[in-house]
Amino acid sequence: MPIKMSSFIQEVPKDAQPRERLVNFGEKALATHELLAIIFRTGTREENVLQLSARFMQTFESLYDLRQASIDEFQLVKGIGPIKAIELKAAIELGARISSSDMPKFGHITSTRSAGQWLIQEMSDLQQEHLMVLFLNTKNEIIKKKTIFMGTVNSSVAHPREIFKEAVKYPTARLIIAHNHPSGDTEPSHADLYFTRRMIACGELMGIEILDHLIIGQNQYLSLRESSDVFDE
Repeated sequence: MPIKMSSFIQEVPKDAQPRERLVNFGEKALATHELLAIIFRTGTREENVLQLSARFMQTFESLYDLRQASIDEFQLVKGIGPIKAIELKAAIELGARISSSDMPKFGHITSTRSAGQWLIQEMSDLQQEHLMVLFLNTKNEIIKKKTIFMGTVNSSVAHPREIFKEAVKYPTARLIIAHNHPSGDTEPSHADLYFTRRMIACGELMGIEILDHLIIGQNQYLSLRESSDVFDE
């Protein structure tokens, strides 16, 4: 009876399968051959995928040698066919490109005015209210910009946890919050002030400074830091 290739990983006990271990414990908990087993997916008639991956790694003296090896050299290892070899080569190249990539930056904030002018370009023509957050590093470079909410900014919709959950993914030192008023009027509402107070309080707990909350109107902006006392409370 022919053996289905997709069944080979089932020979590995469930709690030892690399995919399950990665989900449960994170990718850093896996040995190199376990990561490799996820790429290979299946073993052979003689070996399960973990055994194949461990033997494959013994063929190369280091990860550097593995990176330099060709598709043909991969296939010199028994059990490695062209598909596994090609997929591994692609995974190695993707990892190399990610490793050499830089975090994108979207500009440099030097003052409230520079932030306001930048955000006017981004938001003044929006027909619906948006809440955008600029995530800044210690040099005040914008390392991430994201629209967090669409709709009226109020306590039931705009919650600080959604913003700080995003902030901790990056080396965020400071935040600038901005939302637009499609009417063009930049006068802050009670909800705007209340939300800003909550963000400042949460930022103090998280160690992330809230630089400002800007309200964007039609070719104009209002800085709550400059025009209200919410940052002085």
